[in-house]
Amino acid sequence: MKLRTMLAGTVFVVLSATSCAPGAGSEAPAESAGPVKTGVPEGKATLSLVSTPESGAAVKAIIKAFESKHPNVRIDYQDTNYDDYNKSLNLSLASDQAPDIALLNSVGTTVKDNLVRDLSPYAKAYGWDKTYASTQLNQWRVGTDGSTLGEGKLYAAPAGFSLVGVYYNKAKAAKLGIDAPATLAEFDAALAKAKKAGETPLQLGNAQGHASFPIQLVGQSADGAESAAKWTFGQKGATFDTAGNRAAVTKVAQWAKKGYLPRSANGTDLQSATDKFSKGEGVFFVDGNWDAAKIGEKLGKDAGFIAFPGPKATAIGTSVAYAVSTKSEHPDAAAAFLDFLHSPEASAEQFKAGFMPADISAAKPQDGTVMSDIVAAWSKVNADNGLVGFNNNATATMNDKLTATTQELLAGKTDTSGFVKAIQDEWAGTHG
Repeated sequence: MKLRTMLAGTVFVVLSATSCAPGAGSEAPAESAGPVKTGVPEGKATLSLVSTPESGAAVKAIIKAFESKHPNVRIDYQDTNYDDYNKSLNLSLASDQAPDIALLNSVGTTVKDNLVRDLSPYAKAYGWDKTYASTQLNQWRVGTDGSTLGEGKLYAAPAGFSLVGVYYNKAKAAKLGIDAPATLAEFDAALAKAKKAGETPLQLGNAQGHASFPIQLVGQSADGAESAAKWTFGQKGATFDTAGNRAAVTKVAQWAKKGYLPRSANGTDLQSATDKFSKGEGVFFVDGNWDAAKIGEKLGKDAGFIAFPGPKATAIGTSVAYAVSTKSEHPDAAAAFLDFLHSPEASAEQFKAGFMPADISAAKPQDGTVMSDIVAAWSKVNADNGLVGFNNNATATMNDKLTATTQELLAGKTDTSGFVKAIQDEWAGTHG
């Protein structure tokens, strides 16, 4: 099971298997022709936008808000289910009826085949580098080879973010005398205290490899978000064999041996673990904002959330993002809509749909709720430029490798060196 199947409405930047080789007859992406203009052009224009139902609720509301401010522009919306959308997007973009704006779930060969426009001139003209933290915008930059992420030209604009951090049961923590940990040492001590009290210290479902979440968070907290992102992006010379990742693998293996994790973790999926935590089984739980509604509904005021404890606030996450077709006859109008994605109106709609908006002032959660904690954590991550994409998506098959290898780690069938080598070898098979 891919990570996307349990994250409704959130997409991941993945390199498809075909993205490692040029598309048929493709060369390096061409330069965008002509100057760019900011703002909505005069005169009537009709744009077409394609997306998926998971992202549809937010973008349909954003379209309505955009059209009300710019009545000379009409945006026709169409969606297709996730799997069919990804299979047909390149064909759609290459056709004579190519959409003007398209949800970009993965880079794939869209850049190599020159199907989406280089947005760098618009990013410069609109000042998107001042709107978005670099680790957010860089997830949609693509190198000259058409597949390496995190560097080069920009091919999509973000429209709402996900993040993975640490949920905790405030009532259980208070009863045990545990404050929200600010460092890994404090987190370790809190787990030990919970175990001594007979609680499940860290709830976990690893049937789909979600032990990779705490491993990634411990590792990137130590190595730094910028360094960690280079490996996730597939950048040349990056390696999983770092001091932070080695310490992270060792730490999670120790947690398993000490009984800090459920013995049934390898046979439990993420949603089952979420249900258990929501019912009070576990003091801490590493998961994403996509499960906030379920956890908040069950635990109420006892549901808390923090960015992973470390010297700087880091989180795992990515964004919904939209690209402009190279065949669009109205690229300036399309880019104006992309710029509108971080407006107060758009940000409010993104938050309603469960995403973290670029304009955090538009996020107005009720005080004392888990969503208020998530917004606070997101603000810290933004301030520390700490968002890193999912390690599970570093290659098309990395999720499967991490699932198998984390299960071996928790079962004591591999050690730190074996784990690190297996993951780096998997990465090198795609990125060299």
